[in-house]
Amino acid sequence: MAQIFAHTIKVLFQHCDPAGIVFYPRYFEMVNQTVEEWHEVGLQHSFSQMHLESGYGVPTVSIGAEFTAPSKMGDVLTWTLVVKKLGRTSAHLHIEAHCGDQLRMTATPVLVSVHMKTGRPVPWSEKIRDRMQAFLNVEG
Repeated sequence: MAQIFAHTIKVLFQHCDPAGIVFYPRYFEMVNQTVEEWHEVGLQHSFSQMHLESGYGVPTVSIGAEFTAPSKMGDVLTWTLVVKKLGRTSAHLHIEAHCGDQLRMTATPVLVSVHMKTGRPVPWSEKIRDRMQAFLNVEG
């Protein structure tokens, strides 16, 4: 069974519009924060290590999103991440945000491993690919 990466983000004033609900572009920032936390904690290879030491990056080349319920200032969102498909240079992710039992948002980003100097796709390192495999969940 695949591992599920999870962490929480509290909805702050900075995330909200004047009505006190999350302004939808801020969800994409939280999705990116989830990906970054997953790299640091789940894959044990932080963005700073990747970008500054290894010379690689993982830009999002496409993303789908569905907003199912509003989130309000003060809500604590639990973000979960699994890998749905792992290619030679890409990773298709499935990310959800819940507040309690209520689904608030789903995102489906596709990341590509690229060399920072050339901007060209490069295969995942064996170490990172092996760690990503632990989060691979092709069911559901």
